[in-house]
Amino acid sequence: MVELKTADEIERMAVAGEFVGGVLAELRTRARVGVNLLELEALVRQRIEERGAVSCYWDYAPSFGRGPFRNTVCLSVNDAVLHGLPFDYALRDGDLLSADLAVGVDGWVADSAISFVVGAADEEDLRLVRATEDALAAAIAVAVPGNRIGDISAAIEAVARANGYPVNTEFGGHGLGRTMHEDPHVANAGRAGRGYRLRPGLTLALEPWFARTTDRIYTDPDGWTIRSADGSRTAHSEHTVAITEEGPRILTLAR
Repeated sequence: MVELKTADEIERMAVAGEFVGGVLAELRTRARVGVNLLELEALVRQRIEERGAVSCYWDYAPSFGRGPFRNTVCLSVNDAVLHGLPFDYALRDGDLLSADLAVGVDGWVADSAISFVVGAADEEDLRLVRATEDALAAAIAVAVPGNRIGDISAAIEAVARANGYPVNTEFGGHGLGRTMHEDPHVANAGRAGRGYRLRPGLTLALEPWFARTTDRIYTDPDGWTIRSADGSRTAHSEHTVAITEEGPRILTLAR
């Protein structure tokens, strides 16, 4: 069931979104060569506790994971792209890190993800990251009343194809609000003009993610971390977006 939010409820989600965006921005500045993923997890946990917020990941136990998840941020390195379980690993020069964070503040949730290279960057890694960012921008641009979910999916897929990247549709965007995952599902590939019609009050987490050379994935032995099947590098970009009469509103920008 799709739940539309009131203007006041969107404002409350924006409060959570600003917090999420700010924590991800800080995490990006702290992620340096030699920094351990567990240090970054500890930083995020500290910020959540200071804010009196609630992690959407802690104790999360969906069917696709070996639950419960006992961390507050997903950190995925190189060929890992989603649900990365933080572990004892010191970042190396050239690592491609994706960080995904979903937090509730006063009962309302926001969800966002960023990808970036630690230290010296390979140009192909930068191109991959830019492609996910461009796909996210394209998805947001068509997130207007009257369009359909398929328009968002098609916009993401078009950017991927233009850059030569295959697209996986097993995991994608989703509705959110009082909880991290609500209807509708938003695949990262699809046909324009199909699916649920976008209405003011709909709030979506849009999250294109690509691997360089495959659309196939597998789950790491840790039971959570999703990796590209061929070991190629991956990237992931995500914002929480509200559909409004004035157009799409990004709720997870850092201030």
